[in-house]
Amino acid sequence: RRRQRQMCIRDRIYTRKIDEYPSLIDRTNLANRSKADLFISVHCNANTRSAPYGTETFVQGPDQNKTNLEVAKAENDVIYLDEKDKEMFASYDPRSPESLIALKIQQSKYLESSLLFGSFVEGNFEKKDKRFSRGVKQQNLHVLRLNAMPSVLIETGFISNYDDAMYLASEKGQNEIAESIYDAIVSYRKARDRNASNSKLEPEKPEEKPLKNDFRILLMSTPTKYNSGDPALKGLNYILPIKENGLYKYYYSVTNFASVRDNNLKTARDAGFNNATSISFVPAQKLGIGYYTIEVAVSPQKLSSNSYLLNTLKEVERTKENGVFYYTYGKFSSLEDAIKAQKDLDAKGIKNTVIQKVAK
Repeated sequence: RRRQRQMCIRDRIYTRKIDEYPSLIDRTNLANRSKADLFISVHCNANTRSAPYGTETFVQGPDQNKTNLEVAKAENDVIYLDEKDKEMFASYDPRSPESLIALKIQQSKYLESSLLFGSFVEGNFEKKDKRFSRGVKQQNLHVLRLNAMPSVLIETGFISNYDDAMYLASEKGQNEIAESIYDAIVSYRKARDRNASNSKLEPEKPEEKPLKNDFRILLMSTPTKYNSGDPALKGLNYILPIKENGLYKYYYSVTNFASVRDNNLKTARDAGFNNATSISFVPAQKLGIGYYTIEVAVSPQKLSSNSYLLNTLKEVERTKENGVFYYTYGKFSSLEDAIKAQKDLDAKGIKNTVIQKVAK
């Protein structure tokens, strides 16, 4: 509070001052509506083991190393505490290539400033407070992702570590943490103002607008079915096979941003799919004729009625072609409905299924 009265910052906006839970999207909306210059989220860290200790500061970015992913999972899990967040982030997969590429585009404007402020924070923790700093790191965190300003998430110590927990609970520790963050704000503001006065203003790049349609990269069409991880897919992930007229068409990734589409096409060609091409899909388009179904099994032998597949799914159709049994499940009018059903099957342990387009 002493520092709060002394702060040279004109306005300070709190996402909360009492023990309540504002949703992640409410926090982001508040910061964006207020046109804030800096977003700071202060946390206590935790681990299943008591050994880890120290501070670390995260900025938004695609770093996916294992240790950082544990932090991201813990921080992102709070979306399940609020219905608004559940709905907002329902279709967002932070590990997908299109999410990571869009993230780079969206965050490049603020990344340098976020890293600068984070370095001031961790530098103060280490040099002034004699804390162990784990550094400034990039991670894909929901609470930072949609902020239109430099943003950081500060982990002030591990409550799972005895020494850190005692420090965090003490008045001395809390005052030192507050002063180190305050001093970092002052240093950041001075650096920002100095850079603004010494550099020429450059026109901002126009914000990329989403396209009307979705785009997937068609890698190949073949009568051969390949499961995920097959060498024929050349190490690419996020592959959607769609069977049509006896051929398996393998599509890589999906996006409605032109820059991401072009990057995905380059990635596919660099992987060795020289004839890869971009295919447009109308979102949620319902088939006028025919339907989508899901090929759940292909076998030279008839499946036993006691098999896990037939016991789990009650509406499976069986056909026989050229001595091979094909098992399909469901009828769906749109590709999105079929993809959703396919994900439900995967959650039940029924994997390596293929969406099939039936034109009759």
